Amino acid sequence: QVQLVELGGGSVQAGGSLRLSCAASGLTFSTYAMGWFRQGPGKEREFVAAINWSGGSTYHADAVKGRFTISRDNAKNTVYLQMNSLNPEDTAVYYCAVKRGQGLFTVLAAFDYWGQGTQVTVSS
Repeated sequence: QVQLVELGGGSVQAGGSLRLSCAASGLTFSTYAMGWFRQGPGKEREFVAAINWSGGSTYHADAVKGRFTISRDNAKNTVYLQMNSLNPEDTAVYYCAVKRGQGLFTVLAAFDYWGQGTQVTVSS
């Protein structure tokens, strides 16, 4: 049974930083691409960042490029999202997701399994 557990959410003031983690179990982690998505209040879930199976390729949405960084540690079955220079528009529930395959995936429907989400709240 695949499980994804996100940790690291919380409340922070604008300009601050948070580091999210997503620990995976029940799968061969190194054979899966990973992604982070978010869903703000009253909004649809949107793509944030993606990383391929090895960590050698990453892609970030324009809204977070230069501020957020996705990374992974296959030895720990964990993917991370370092978030810097946070602003109130980043307030959302953040989800990690896995997709079996060697590419980079950015489309929500492509992912196979999802975590339960972690709340990030940024105050001005």
